[in-house]
Amino acid sequence: MAHTRGAPVGPARRDVLRLGASAAVAAGLTATVSGCSAAMDDGVGPDGRVTIELWHGQVDSSKVAVEAMVREFNRTHPKIRVDAGGGGAVADDMLQKVTAALAAGAYPDVAYIYGSDLPNIARSPQVVDLTSWTGHGATPWQQYWPAAREAVTVNKHVRALPALIDSLAVVYNKKLFRQAGVPYPKAGWTWDEFVETARRLTDPGHGVFGTGWPGAGDEDTTWRLWPMIWDLGGEIVGPDGRSIGFADQGVRALQTLADLTRDHCVYIDSKPGGELMYQVFTGGRLAMVATGPWKLPDIIDAKVDYGVVPLPTYSGRPLTISGPDTWTIFDNGPARSRAAKEFVSWLIQPDQDVRLDLTAGTLPLSRISAARPAWLREVERTTGLEVFTKALDTARVRPVIPAYPQISQALGQAIISVLIGSRTPAQAIRACASTANAALRIPR
Repeated sequence: MAHTRGAPVGPARRDVLRLGASAAVAAGLTATVSGCSAAMDDGVGPDGRVTIELWHGQVDSSKVAVEAMVREFNRTHPKIRVDAGGGGAVADDMLQKVTAALAAGAYPDVAYIYGSDLPNIARSPQVVDLTSWTGHGATPWQQYWPAAREAVTVNKHVRALPALIDSLAVVYNKKLFRQAGVPYPKAGWTWDEFVETARRLTDPGHGVFGTGWPGAGDEDTTWRLWPMIWDLGGEIVGPDGRSIGFADQGVRALQTLADLTRDHCVYIDSKPGGELMYQVFTGGRLAMVATGPWKLPDIIDAKVDYGVVPLPTYSGRPLTISGPDTWTIFDNGPARSRAAKEFVSWLIQPDQDVRLDLTAGTLPLSRISAARPAWLREVERTTGLEVFTKALDTARVRPVIPAYPQISQALGQAIISVLIGSRTPAQAIRACASTANAALRIPR
């Protein structure tokens, strides 16, 4: 059995996916910061050392790990000092905190920004364009996973550097499979097989559900459906850029959820973050759950005899989703910008990257990191970690566009309506399209 790893990044890893106030905050972002100038203090002390401010937003063991990295950097880079005071904000509140700081003209040099928030925060002229910087690190840019590169690219410009990457796979309870006499799932299985397996594992008499799905309508609800839609040939945004690209594929994907609901084999967690669903899983009453590597420490702590298998498919081709987050750099003058780039570039290099991954329950940012002996040892002793890592070869990311929050919210409501049986999949997608298409047509 695998050993326990550190706590996940932030308050809860999938809180990272929330889009909460993103749209509302972003609505006023351009107007409030367009007149801001860079801070007057260029950060260069009498001894020539440059001081930069980091707002990392981490808590618990991840906070300890990041701040240990900062101390090491400060020790090994005497010309730069990183102040990791953090700005008093956790990652969930970083968008609001940074937006207010930009409006006040007193913002950090580096901040941990959720990937879903980057397209809106990048509308600020104070966000440094890193396109020409991507060739400066010790790790070639093309060695970072495609999902990591795409998540920090806005309108073909690199507007941040990757801070975290993950993937979705199915974690299953081996004991429940054995008790039901159901074979363990294998790579290459289909969504029809997933539904049938969930049905066979459901045991109302003992309060056991075949699978679960977050039903709060948040990003945790939504992002699990995107791999299904992509696998069917759909896209989140259509070719014209003014309408959704999943009108037909969304209906078929939602029909899979409707089938699970019809057979009463899906546990619906109506609270944000899906934490009740995970508690049901670790409590031995949920047979399968689609989740990421950030949940493995909790599953291991609960002593669940578990396995991990790639997501099912419709096409037979492997495909998953990743939700990367970012280190975003802000312009406080040339000296501080250069120092911030040097710090973040150092932080995401393989040795530092792997050390943070081992603490945070996340995956290597690059193929070079994934080949490091420390990571290979972790893969060998942690059940299922290899599945999550390999999935990065086929992981896609959500479009890095300002309208994404509204599209996600519309699909979230569609998913809920199907899970509770108030709409058919076709009705739900029509309602989703009406709201999402309107959002896409707003000039940005």
